Amino acid sequence: MSRRVAVTGMAGVSPIGSDWRGIRKHLESYRNAVVRMEEWAEYDGLYTQLGSPAVEFSLSERFNRKTTRSMGRIALMATHASELALTDAGLLDDPLLTSGGMGVSFGSSAGTPKAIGDFGRMIQEKTTKGINANTYIKMMAHTAPVNIGVFFGLTGRVITTSSACTSGSQGIGYAYEAIRRGVQKAMIAGGAEELCATEAAVFDTLFATSVRNDAPDMTPRPFDADRDGLVIGEGAGSLILEDLEHAKARGAKIYAEIVGFGTNSDGTHVTQPNSATMQVAMELALADAGLPPSAIGYVNAHGTGTQQGDIAESHATSRLFGSKQAISSLKSYTGHTLGACGALEAWMSIEMMREGWFAPTINLNRVDPECAELDYIVETGRPIQCEYVMSNNFAFGGINTSLIFKRYR
Repeated sequence: MSRRVAVTGMAGVSPIGSDWRGIRKHLESYRNAVVRMEEWAEYDGLYTQLGSPAVEFSLSERFNRKTTRSMGRIALMATHASELALTDAGLLDDPLLTSGGMGVSFGSSAGTPKAIGDFGRMIQEKTTKGINANTYIKMMAHTAPVNIGVFFGLTGRVITTSSACTSGSQGIGYAYEAIRRGVQKAMIAGGAEELCATEAAVFDTLFATSVRNDAPDMTPRPFDADRDGLVIGEGAGSLILEDLEHAKARGAKIYAEIVGFGTNSDGTHVTQPNSATMQVAMELALADAGLPPSAIGYVNAHGTGTQQGDIAESHATSRLFGSKQAISSLKSYTGHTLGACGALEAWMSIEMMREGWFAPTINLNRVDPECAELDYIVETGRPIQCEYVMSNNFAFGGINTSLIFKRYR
C-alpha cells in the first residue's frame, strides 16, 4: 500500500531571500538579483562576469568550529537550510531524527570548488600543501547529504543526487518515493550550490552564458527573442517530506502534498536537450499522480535563458498541455542556481500555489518565435487558483525531472 507524502517544512537561502515573505516582496518588485562579479575579470578567457550571490544569512549557535570543520559553503548552506526547515516542521531535535525513520536525499552538482582546486594543485605542483583531513569531505559530490546527516544525527538512508541542474528535484523525488514505499517516515530533501567562476566557465565554454556584463538587470531572459544565455546563481533549499498520516498524527502544519514524480534520461547527447524525452518526464509525473494534463494550473519552467533549452522545453510543454498553459521561470530573478534550483523552485511554487499568486518571467518582452505558444506569465504577477502545480528541471547528461504538488486542504 503506497503512502501519501506531505510537505511539512520548507526553507532555504537564495539570491532573492531566505524567507518566503522577503522572497515574495522581491518577486513583486519584478527585479532580478544579478550583479557584476568584478573579481571574475581576472580570469583570462572567461567572457561572462555575471552572477547571483545568495543573500547574507546568519548561522545558529549549533554551527561552531567542531561542527563545521568538514563543511564548505555548499554544505554550510545546505545544513543551514535544513535546520530552518526542520524548525519549520517542528522536528528539530525530535527523536524521529535519530530513530532511523528519517533520512536525507540531497544533492549538488559537485563539492566545494576550492577543495576540488586543492587536489588539482596537488596534481599540478606535486605537493599535498593545503590538503587536510577534511579537504575530501568538502570536495566530494555527496558533501551536502553527508554533512546534513552527521549534523542532525540522522540514521536513516542517505540518497545522494549529484545530477547538475536536477540535483534538487531528484533529491525531492527520490525522498518522496522512499516515503511512499514505506521505507522512511520522513526525509530531508533538496539541493545546494555555491557560486564560483569555475561553474560559470562550464557554460561559458559552450557559449551558453549571458555576457550582458554592463546590464545585469536585463538578464537572464528566459524564452525571450533577445536572450543571450544564462546566469549562474547559488543557494540551498530544503523540504521536509513526511508520511501524511504520521504528520497528521503529530498535528503538523501541512503545506502541500507531493503526488507525482517523473524522471528519465534523453539517451542522446550530454548537453543538447531532447524535447521528446522532456515531455515523457512530465507524462510520467502525471501518470504517477493519476492526473490529466488539464489538472495542472501552473508550470514552473526550468527556463534557463539558453536558446536550445528554452525552445526544447517550450515545445515539450505545449505538446502536452496546449497553448493555454500558464508558465513562468523563476530563474529570471535568481539566475540558475544549478543543484539548488529544483528545491528552491519547488518551495516557491508551493508558496505561490498556497497564495494563489504566480510571479511572471521578468525581462520577457518578446517571446522567441522559435519557442512554442504557451500562456507565458509576463510583466506582473497573476492570480490563479489551482489544485496542482508542476515544477520541471532538465540537466546536463539529458536528465529530466518533473514534480507535481497538490494544494492541501
